[in-house]
Amino acid sequence: MCGELRPEDSGADVVLMGWVNRRRDHGNLIFLDVRDRSGITQVVLDKEVSGEAHAKAEAARSEYVVAVKGKVRLRGAGLDNPNMATGLIEVVAAELLLLNESKTPPFSPAEDAIANEEVRLKYRYLDLRRVDMQKNFKLRHDVARAIRNYLSDAGFLEIETPFMTRSTPEGARDYLVPSRVHGGSFYALPQSPQIFKQILMISGFDKYFQIARCFRDEDLRADRQPEFTQIDLEMTFPQQGLIFKTVEGFLAAAFATAGITLPTEFVQMTYDEAIRSYGIDKPDMRLPAMVDLSGELTAELRETLKIEQGLPVLGFVIPGVGVLSGTARKALLSEVRSGFGESGLDLLDVARLGTNPDFAPLASAIDAKLVSGADAPPASPDNLVIVVTPKLGTPAMWNYDPQWIYKRVGALRLQLGTKYAAQHGRFTKTGTAGDYKFLWVTDFPMYEWDEEAKVWNAAHHPFTSPHEEDIKAGRLTSDKGAVRALAYDIVLNGTELGSGSIRIHRQDVQAEIFRSLGMSDAEAHERFGFFLDALEYGTPPHGGIALGLDRIVMILAGATSLREVIAFPKTAKAIDLMVDAPTPVSEQQLKELSLRTVIRS
Repeated sequence: MCGELRPEDSGADVVLMGWVNRRRDHGNLIFLDVRDRSGITQVVLDKEVSGEAHAKAEAARSEYVVAVKGKVRLRGAGLDNPNMATGLIEVVAAELLLLNESKTPPFSPAEDAIANEEVRLKYRYLDLRRVDMQKNFKLRHDVARAIRNYLSDAGFLEIETPFMTRSTPEGARDYLVPSRVHGGSFYALPQSPQIFKQILMISGFDKYFQIARCFRDEDLRADRQPEFTQIDLEMTFPQQGLIFKTVEGFLAAAFATAGITLPTEFVQMTYDEAIRSYGIDKPDMRLPAMVDLSGELTAELRETLKIEQGLPVLGFVIPGVGVLSGTARKALLSEVRSGFGESGLDLLDVARLGTNPDFAPLASAIDAKLVSGADAPPASPDNLVIVVTPKLGTPAMWNYDPQWIYKRVGALRLQLGTKYAAQHGRFTKTGTAGDYKFLWVTDFPMYEWDEEAKVWNAAHHPFTSPHEEDIKAGRLTSDKGAVRALAYDIVLNGTELGSGSIRIHRQDVQAEIFRSLGMSDAEAHERFGFFLDALEYGTPPHGGIALGLDRIVMILAGATSLREVIAFPKTAKAIDLMVDAPTPVSEQQLKELSLRTVIRS
């Protein structure tokens, strides 16, 4: 292989095959850098050694496919290349075969980066030849293998579930497949193997896993594709902690393939704690948490500073930003205020407050509290301190969503963390375990309110078990907003890697959950009759989780888009530029499927 040769191979006769990465013509000497998946070797075509091989090299160009037979030798003094793994040797060619020619490519795979992503996707077969892309897919292979081996060794069985099934509610639109045999009926591609893996638990397969392909017809973004891969697992008789331990184990095995040693136990916090400390249910813990400063302001101070009575005052610190000039600070405050729009929030300029003798003690107390927590940054003039206060007249918004202020301030925290990332370095990947802040978020709400439709929907999915005490207290009907689910997310650096839950294993509870979602018994049996029937045949307690393999590899590769770790991805408009899909189909095909198309204006 082109990346394998080392000084100890000097004198060996070898055959290399690959692509011409670069060609340099020095008259009687022509140098070809020959590339394959393993790396690059410099090949010397010396006219005096082999005139025939040298003549063929004169015709060779970038991306020609070649075979070289020759002898390995050490490079001359001062001619080594420290940037190449094979940089201490070269191969002197005795024979050269031009196995195939290449048109001039629209971009060179030898380049480190290509700016135009559409061109990359259209010529994906060229893009995938690039060294960085090949590293990404070697990493993906290693991660998947490590996970598969870990779960197999832990007693899990890998079982495939169908791609063509029936449409069930999973939170996004289904991709539908029309049936030729049953005209007017459709299969759906699975958004996840959710019901099937629960059926496998009922079937007695106590530990199941699958590296599963899933499909969701939803709007795309950098970390979302219409078809994706998840690590799917389910267990019978699990405590929540056993599922956590299993996931932490296979993640440690996966990250070890990239040389990262993870902590043996991840941090845990409830959904409510996450919202109050970070303003989001997928906290990025590389930045310090928000701090509730309400206790630092008396009613009199609130009145003087025109801060709404009774609503929380929140602050946070972005460490390492550096000392901002007065002009820069004013510009920043103005920028943030304009971003709040009509939100009813304002900023308290603590720095300016501290110069006023009447308010200096308040500014000092705020500064002290912001750096007093266990994970808080040390006090430093380089810290950027932000304090957000609710303006008079904001209670209506608060009444609509009691967590609204926390969420808005949490969004600002991330916005400023990203803005000043270069200065504080918290979002800069360096490849050490400290760069990966894992977190379990637990006790999610069972239901979420749809203000437009005026209905309660399942926040996770309708097969998630509520807390037993919430069932006993009758909250499923009396206070849906207070019902907690036995649901959990695994989060890394602000990215949700996966979600799971303890499932409902009793038919009566499952029926009650369907009714609480406004689904009649008849509708439930129409949509899930097979599953409700299965629950009546000795269903064991069970639970599981699914993690996005693509997202794990994306983070480990230091990429910012899933398209860097999916071999043949779609664009943001769900188009495959390489094969030009989707496309219309013939009238004959539509006729066979009993379909006709209607183009909406």
